[in-house]
Amino acid sequence: MSSTDQASQSESKAVVFVRRLISSIVLLGVVFYGLLTGGTISVVLVGGVILLLNIAGLLEFYSMVNANGLPRFKWLGLAGGVTLVSVLFLHLSGWVKAPVSATELEICILAMLLLLLLGWRVFVHPAPSAFQMVGHTFLGVLYVSWLLGFILKIFFFHTTKGAAFDGGVCLLFFIVVTKCSDIGAYVLGSLIGRNKMIPAVSPAKTWQGFAGAIMFSTGAAMGMVHLWGDDQLGGMSLAHAVVLGPVLAVGGVLGDLVESVFKRDSGVKDSGSFFPGIGGMLDLIDSLLFNAPLMYLYLRLFLFND
Repeated sequence: MSSTDQASQSESKAVVFVRRLISSIVLLGVVFYGLLTGGTISVVLVGGVILLLNIAGLLEFYSMVNANGLPRFKWLGLAGGVTLVSVLFLHLSGWVKAPVSATELEICILAMLLLLLLGWRVFVHPAPSAFQMVGHTFLGVLYVSWLLGFILKIFFFHTTKGAAFDGGVCLLFFIVVTKCSDIGAYVLGSLIGRNKMIPAVSPAKTWQGFAGAIMFSTGAAMGMVHLWGDDQLGGMSLAHAVVLGPVLAVGGVLGDLVESVFKRDSGVKDSGSFFPGIGGMLDLIDSLLFNAPLMYLYLRLFLFND
């Protein structure tokens, strides 16, 4: 490779990095403001952001399904996903309280959506296999909307132990630790990445980047626990941070690889073009989607297990 080509490649990487940095700063600025403001403003901002992520994520998912030449009920899936997240938000926020738990509410909505998809397919002729039409549509709602619901559950998490716990700070902890996995993988992978992880799925992923993901996430978890563990994270200990950091790092990498499989199957480079330098909405939240249930289960089963 000539010196001119090398300079051009370096400049291209620098431009991509700057775009990613600007997009991330703007997004994180909005998120941090929403999480740390508190009160009604915080609730409205978090709910609005999650709803936006949900709509854009579903549209991108069904676009990838279509790009793969597979059938789906796009608008029924979108309506079902928006209903699931909206009703869950209203219930968890207390604005409209249902006489059932959040989990029962989710099960009811998902069950009704499944019945609607199956019933709708009966009257659609000619059409591809019901296994394909219903399966692809329902998977989009589960992957995007249902997993996003766990982020709402983290934000609105309530503990009866009386521990000093702030759902906004906990969600901030979750986002920062997860995104530090992305940053660590990108930084170390770009600097010293040599050994490919799964080139058939994601040629850019390296084992060195994977190690960077674990290091950055663990460091971020330990730092935030040191600052807020006792008074805003329910007494989360340093030992918990040392374990939770690598768990979220591994989950973040797996979440990114799962979306890479979706994109590779669909023959697209990015899930969309919503953000400059990042790609689509799913490119931004893939690691968060995979990690949200893990973080919620940690809160329920380990931090507050009484």
